[in-house]
Amino acid sequence: MTKIKLALCQMNVIDDKSANIKKASSMIVDSADNDADFIVLPEMFNCPYSNDKFIEYGEEEQDSQTLNTISQLAKENDVYILAGSIPERDGGKLYNTSYLFDKDGTIIAKHRKMHLFDIDVKDKITFKESDVLTAGDEFTIADTDFGKIGMGICYDVRFVELARIMAEKGASILFYPGAFNQTTGPAHWELLFRSRALDNQVFCVGVAPALNMDASYHSYGHSIVTNPWGEVIAQADEKEKLIICEIDLSAIKKVREELPVLKNKRKDLYEVVQK
Repeated sequence: MTKIKLALCQMNVIDDKSANIKKASSMIVDSADNDADFIVLPEMFNCPYSNDKFIEYGEEEQDSQTLNTISQLAKENDVYILAGSIPERDGGKLYNTSYLFDKDGTIIAKHRKMHLFDIDVKDKITFKESDVLTAGDEFTIADTDFGKIGMGICYDVRFVELARIMAEKGASILFYPGAFNQTTGPAHWELLFRSRALDNQVFCVGVAPALNMDASYHSYGHSIVTNPWGEVIAQADEKEKLIICEIDLSAIKKVREELPVLKNKRKDLYEVVQK
């Protein structure tokens, strides 16, 4: 199978876990009704994006209201679901973690955000995830019916080495649930997704929460799909929206034959190494 129908669920996240899970569930069902094969939720889709809420909303994987609901929906609708991310508690630590469910509702991969969002843009935005979150240290490449996919979260997309390693390990689609803000989003969101797709000649997908002006953190939205030529083939605005987008993985082979960037690397001079 080379053609995949993706569903990007750009949902409005509020300060109510049950309501967020209900909204995610509704968008998943709508996606399935539109014959989606692979459904993607935003970063922190069950939780407002703030350090105090990460602590309050944190769940353990083995006893997670959120994950149990997504698992059941994947099974009932016979679809893959990449459950954006949630605050995951484990051994006294808190992680920003993304889970991939197969069509049986089984967790087949999980990615803990590797690069924590610690920034200070003068007079615009300051945020320090490391005050409450612990960084992950695993590369996440999963086998699906459509081939291998790579998983990152938000700030991870800025690091070219991570994307290159996932692509070199055979990932044909790189997924980054993310929540860029009103400063970094307009400047870098589209540019980064086009660049990671172009750099590695893969598809690259970002799914964000919708803009909620009542929240303390204002998401940029603009969930996006970019292709191996570096083009945007689907993108939302800042409002809540369900994007259904079909991609054809055969485009990867075509682009790599026409413009053999990966083949023409000077491996005798440089390489990206996973430690």
